[in-house]
Amino acid sequence: MKHKDLLGIKDLSRGELTEILDLATYMRDIIDRGEKDNSLRGKNVATLFYENSTRTRNSFELAAKNLGATTTSVSVAVSSVQKGESLVDTGKTLDALGMDAMIIRHQVAGAPRLLAETVRASVLNAGDGMNEHPTQALLDLMTALRHFDSLAGLKVVIVGDIKHSRVARSNVEAFGKMGAFVTLCAPYTLLPEMVERLGAKYETDLDTAIAGADIVMPLRLQLERMNQALFPSIEEYHKFYGITSKRLKLASPDAIVMHPGPINREAEIAGDVADGDKSVIEEQVTNGVAVRMAVLKLLIEARN
Repeated sequence: MKHKDLLGIKDLSRGELTEILDLATYMRDIIDRGEKDNSLRGKNVATLFYENSTRTRNSFELAAKNLGATTTSVSVAVSSVQKGESLVDTGKTLDALGMDAMIIRHQVAGAPRLLAETVRASVLNAGDGMNEHPTQALLDLMTALRHFDSLAGLKVVIVGDIKHSRVARSNVEAFGKMGAFVTLCAPYTLLPEMVERLGAKYETDLDTAIAGADIVMPLRLQLERMNQALFPSIEEYHKFYGITSKRLKLASPDAIVMHPGPINREAEIAGDVADGDKSVIEEQVTNGVAVRMAVLKLLIEARN
């Protein structure tokens, strides 16, 4: 991989996706053996999160530590950002401190790209606004490949708050490049304008969308990004768009259920489905560490 940064799935070729996934598989084996890879010993990695995060932030920090790197967590709430420091100046400060990689989550789409154009360090996008979340898509690909021999021809159904979802956008790109067919399903109020430009089919009836699906991925309702009521109630949303055991019977017999987390039980997914034998949600979390180990190693070593 020749890139300095990982900003979006749209920037990666199918060959580069495969390269990352192959290394991530090796990293997963290391994790399963309880071992560490110290190939980034002496390197410095900073996490810079302008939005709340549990899984992604901890996953990146654990990935860096598993590679032997030193991690620095910048808490925006108590940093110079609160004194008016710009993203660019924060990046320059971290560069001057000798960071080899900066992992950023920001509420504004394009912020990671701006940072990448400013700093010498490698920049990894941990989610920017409603734009992309590339490592989530990569871990979703990895998880799928652990259950299917190939992604080519698989039917992937992403259900829920498509309008506000960077995960949906990255997954449409990622699964599409690997030969899968993606269907987006949501009420019209939760579909983005000109949804067809995302490069996937869309459907408003979940029973129709889920029929024969190999991978079902419900999304969290991002209430924090909504400035108006886009559906009557959580109960009604669950009735028509929640993934339930009954509805899951319409999917392929070998179907798996993914979720980027955090999950809201009895909203986008029923509790018995989240905990059921078709759920791979916990596996996704472990695979996330392996994927983030892979991209950190590839990007940092490519700069040396």
